[in-house]
Amino acid sequence: MANSTMVTEFLLEIFAETWELRLLLSVLFLLLYLGSLLGNLTIVIATTVDQTLNTPMYFFLRNLSILDMCYVSVTVPNACVNSLTNHRNISVAGCAAQVFLVFFCACVEILFLTVMAQDRYVAICKPLLYPVIMNHQFCVQMTLASLLTSLIIAVVHTIKTFQLSFCHSNMVPQIFCDIPPLLRLSCSDTFNNKVLILLTAIGFSGSCFTFIAISYVHILSTVLRVPVKGDRGKAFSTCVPHIIVVSVFLTSGAYVYLRIPVTTELVQQITLSVFYTVFPPFLNPIIYNFFPEGKHTKYNKIRQKLVH
Repeated sequence: MANSTMVTEFLLEIFAETWELRLLLSVLFLLLYLGSLLGNLTIVIATTVDQTLNTPMYFFLRNLSILDMCYVSVTVPNACVNSLTNHRNISVAGCAAQVFLVFFCACVEILFLTVMAQDRYVAICKPLLYPVIMNHQFCVQMTLASLLTSLIIAVVHTIKTFQLSFCHSNMVPQIFCDIPPLLRLSCSDTFNNKVLILLTAIGFSGSCFTFIAISYVHILSTVLRVPVKGDRGKAFSTCVPHIIVVSVFLTSGAYVYLRIPVTTELVQQITLSVFYTVFPPFLNPIIYNFFPEGKHTKYNKIRQKLVH
């Protein structure tokens, strides 16, 4: 990869030019980072120690929490250190590693959210078949398939990106290495890279979003048949947080990756990137840490009523 580029290192952006604002934003991001780690670690410990939480829902929730701790650790600590020390340098190999990890974690996040939507769909719409469909073997297979699929996609995008020549500038207009800002720095033809991103967005992210949407349509139509209005509201309340996280994650990521030809303002670009790299790991434990046990109980009540 070093032979395919005319630069030996990249320069990342920092939070702000003034020290006071850099310090304020760095502290804010560090608090978000520590909150993400603490919340997700709490879920991992709780779902591992408590044997009563040995269900598919908590299995995927634990996997999602482990992933989120890794996801947020790829970008936030390095960006905060760079801003506090005013150190912007990152090697080409380090930049490639960050691109790979960000893309890999993002793909796994989408797939985990999709599988969790399927778990809810089976629990509500096919309650009698739930133990058969969502068995432990199936959960492990879906987890491994998600990791393998994301690994392949991330490797392909990383290789295609760093096969380009970078000679326009080595200043990456982002606080971490990401594909869209790197494509703007390339002096090679990036048409194939843009097509690959478009195909990934439509084929991969689009299919996941469609599956999630269809699952919730079936869930809501099934819940509407529950005679007690109170149970309907409880079921709807458990679906809304997951829908919000999925929507924010996919829409912000799609906006950043699909607006490659358009030069956006740096502040806007960084803000949008935060929505799909920092907020999901921070919001997921807040949402699921307060609702999982109650949500499981509500699901069981609704499933019993649908069965009877």
